[in-house]
Amino acid sequence: MKKLVIYYSFDGNTRSIAKQIARALKASIAEIRTVKSYPDDYDVLLGLAKREVESGYMPQILPLSVDISKYDVIVLGTPIWWSSFTPAVKKLLASNTWKGKKVYPFATYNDSVGHVGSDFKKALRGADMAPVFGIKYDEKKIVTPIPEIRAWLSKI
Repeated sequence: MKKLVIYYSFDGNTRSIAKQIARALKASIAEIRTVKSYPDDYDVLLGLAKREVESGYMPQILPLSVDISKYDVIVLGTPIWWSSFTPAVKKLLASNTWKGKKVYPFATYNDSVGHVGSDFKKALRGADMAPVFGIKYDEKKIVTPIPEIRAWLSKI
């Protein structure tokens, strides 16, 4: 089965984990990137992210470097923004067909994974979706024990 890790990362935490997952699984990897960059100012970003998530906004994203239809297993990573996945991930989910795919979502977070599990379930219609695996960070330091991550990876 062909495996693909797809992720969106704002500050690098999700990117770092996605790269480690891809190496461990010997999977292809692709980053979701928005056409327009988000502001670097954290306070400005917080307000913008809240408005985008609450309104259901989906930014334009650049084409992925891979064709999702060629993969059977998708590992999908997102940071948590206002208790859900990012608007860029929402756009990717709405722009692709997930029927027949086995999807393993993961979320990097600081406080909680919020309602991202139910949000993924709604957006991944037709997919065989595993429960969301949360990876806790404190700033740039991973808090989730590495053995827990390895145990999750062993199920993929």
